[in-house]
Amino acid sequence: MQNENIFICENIGVADNGNLSFAGQDTVMLAKKYGTPLYLMDEDRIRKICRTYIGAVKKAFGDNGKVMYASKASSFKRIYEIMLEEGMNIDVVSCGEIYTAYSAGYPLSNAYFHSNNKTDEDIAFAMDKGVGYFVVDNEEELYAIDTEARKRGIKQSILLRITPGIDPHTFEAVATGKVDSKFGSAIETGQAEQMVEIALSLEGIELSGFHCHVGSQVFDSDVFLRSADVMLDFILDIKNKFGYVAKQLDLGGGFGVRYLASDPVYSLEDVISEIGDFVNKKVAELGIELPIIGFEPGRSIVADAGMTLYSVGTVKKIPEFINYVSVDGGMTDNIRYALYGAAYTLTLANKATENHNMLCSVVGRCCESGDIIQENVYMPDSVTRGDYLACMTTGAYHYSMASNYNRIGRPPIVMLREGTSYLAVRRETVENLISLDI
Repeated sequence: MQNENIFICENIGVADNGNLSFAGQDTVMLAKKYGTPLYLMDEDRIRKICRTYIGAVKKAFGDNGKVMYASKASSFKRIYEIMLEEGMNIDVVSCGEIYTAYSAGYPLSNAYFHSNNKTDEDIAFAMDKGVGYFVVDNEEELYAIDTEARKRGIKQSILLRITPGIDPHTFEAVATGKVDSKFGSAIETGQAEQMVEIALSLEGIELSGFHCHVGSQVFDSDVFLRSADVMLDFILDIKNKFGYVAKQLDLGGGFGVRYLASDPVYSLEDVISEIGDFVNKKVAELGIELPIIGFEPGRSIVADAGMTLYSVGTVKKIPEFINYVSVDGGMTDNIRYALYGAAYTLTLANKATENHNMLCSVVGRCCESGDIIQENVYMPDSVTRGDYLACMTTGAYHYSMASNYNRIGRPPIVMLREGTSYLAVRRETVENLISLDI
């Protein structure tokens, strides 16, 4: 079969020489220049999507809109520099992400610190670095932040993470808005109201508003509308009970991206416009002020701006059973198939125009039977050692989830911008691997 389904994003093409192109550049030439495995990131696409978000949110909410890049999707110094240049706020989930952003010169007053289990050391570190907002998950964290803030003679701004009880109908592993979620305090159980009461009583806490996040890979406005409906009712209820008016409402992220040609195509601008129409109408009906409405996209900013290139090593054909195409990466640079059974589009970068007619499993080099990048995909039957294999839509949760299993070094990140390429993260060496050993 022809591999016509590889064009899942506008930055993917085929050059005149038959090689796969990404961000207008020849992927085979990039693989030869930088080696494999190799993470590619299309900087022009990242910037375009940031501008799309900022423009759409401003159109929907005016000055009462805010966009935060959820940097757990891909965290390295250059990405924070880009977010600063594009006027994006950020959210962070660890001291490591905080320090990376700080080292990149990002002003942490525009950062939101998530996590369901911030340690005392995390809280102190974040305050030392001037993190603007803590997104507070639970009662213990409230008291810990209050204690640290009072030591310093400050009032720490926070959002309370609220669980609205919404089922996003996506992967169970990434559903985070149901009542029994690991994250947040549920409205249904009364715990959310209790958290508000405690927060308002603590002298080291400045309650700025509420946060919710329901799930990932969402391709329309429905989940956001249902979340906004519940959360705005909650804001009114809290106003009536405590006289407190929320200044911010963060509706989270979760906007979907295409991993396969069969995944939906949607307009980000239209979805945010629909959310804006609903929210503005709802606040008017409730008679409350429009809070600052926040969104925190991560995957949808960087995922399809990424591609991973591998070199093919072994091609093992077991007649009447299965074919294996092994590459020089694997679960160390892409754990998502092992975790979620995540689907991907793959092709041979140097044979992109050939018929992809051999059914196979693309597997990695790790000593692990679960080291699989994708099962039941088609490759040219001419596939052989030394070919280059491309895996699409790998800009999110690949480098950030990479490991050193089997003492394998992590790949470099090469940024592509306006027809040029440059190294943003070096390839990890064997010397790097033992640098912490004593």
